[in-house]
Amino acid sequence: MSRGRRMGLNAVIFGIGSHEAGWRMPESNALASTDLNYWIDIARRAEDGGFDALFLGDVLALQHSADRHLCDAMDPLIILSSLASVTSRIGLIGTASTSFDHPFHLARRFASLDHISKGRAGWNIVTSSNPLEAYNFGLDAMPDHAERYARAADVTQAVIALWDSWQADARIAEKQSGRYLDLAKVQPIDHKGPFVRSRGPLNVPRSPQGRPILAQAGASEAGRDFAARYADMVFTVQSDLGDAQAFYRDMKARAVQHGRAPESLLIYPGLVPIAAPTFGEAEDRLEQMNSFMVIEHVLAKLSEFLGTDLSQADLDAPLPDTVRAHAATSQSSQSRVAVLANIARRDSMTLRQLLMRMASGRGHLLAVGTGSDIATTMQLWFDNEAADGFNVMAPIMPADLQSFIDLVVPQLLERAVFATDEQATLRARLRLP
Repeated sequence: MSRGRRMGLNAVIFGIGSHEAGWRMPESNALASTDLNYWIDIARRAEDGGFDALFLGDVLALQHSADRHLCDAMDPLIILSSLASVTSRIGLIGTASTSFDHPFHLARRFASLDHISKGRAGWNIVTSSNPLEAYNFGLDAMPDHAERYARAADVTQAVIALWDSWQADARIAEKQSGRYLDLAKVQPIDHKGPFVRSRGPLNVPRSPQGRPILAQAGASEAGRDFAARYADMVFTVQSDLGDAQAFYRDMKARAVQHGRAPESLLIYPGLVPIAAPTFGEAEDRLEQMNSFMVIEHVLAKLSEFLGTDLSQADLDAPLPDTVRAHAATSQSSQSRVAVLANIARRDSMTLRQLLMRMASGRGHLLAVGTGSDIATTMQLWFDNEAADGFNVMAPIMPADLQSFIDLVVPQLLERAVFATDEQATLRARLRLP
């Protein structure tokens, strides 16, 4: 293992793949996302392939242009709970919003998942930003960026306190005496924050991991500070090695400033792999995927991300300078806006080329080539402190996940940067305290 470190791998599942047009591919079952057998198949492939965890994102609304892309989404906790019974090792990380969930519900659901999976649960903490989500919960608009993160901190503190309201040995279950709990080891939390209140204690015993893994994906200033305080794992959008190294150094330093060991905060950039036996075959597959892209839909989605109407823009001209200027003030996903604008500038892309790049990976690291090519890129980032692991976002399920398992994982094993691990809990497998 490189310098005693072990590369981590999460399998990230968006519907039937990360490519915007993946559902239109001839091989795809466009209706698979509501079929439990589809999720079971993916989970078993990922577990057999050595992945540490399965990660499910979530959005609490039917998104814009719903008529042109796969955007229905079942509750990730329901899916992961089902998968807990048909897997034995792989971690189960689900997304839940601090904007709309009460901390007692969050603490109870993820503690329950940790119990039924025997210590494999993780919570991906998000601060919802889509106005459509606000409308579904009776709000006229989302609060501003700073307020969303202030609420997230309040909710997360309450959730952690609820998980900690039980000591590990509180259940004594003495049949002879008739005592089930030692109430001295189960205490109220009396959380009274600026946004949420909860007396506690939780009504679920302390879970096998002590507390589930905490993941977070914000890369704005507020997002970075939040992750450095609370997260075990940071999911990040990076496509340039130098930028990724700077982000890695910054997050490790922030963790230290908050009294944490740098290795207690793991950095996971997103990786979109298109692996094939030859480089030419991999390029052909990407070209085929992009040929099914609906330009108008992806243009509308890019406009939404950037907060700028691009419907009348010249597709064969560079991204307008006004978009880059707008990035710093966007109230949506600030980090994603900056990444997309930087990709366009760095690679001198036309708007049309940027649309294809967004359809393929939404700004994440796009790795196209043989198993050796992709493993070389991953090792470069891992060895040069740009990543502790990767969120592997296969473009089309299950084929591209299986290609990664068949072609890339053996290369990583051979290079001794990755190894399958049979530790009982996700926290132990990731070497986290």
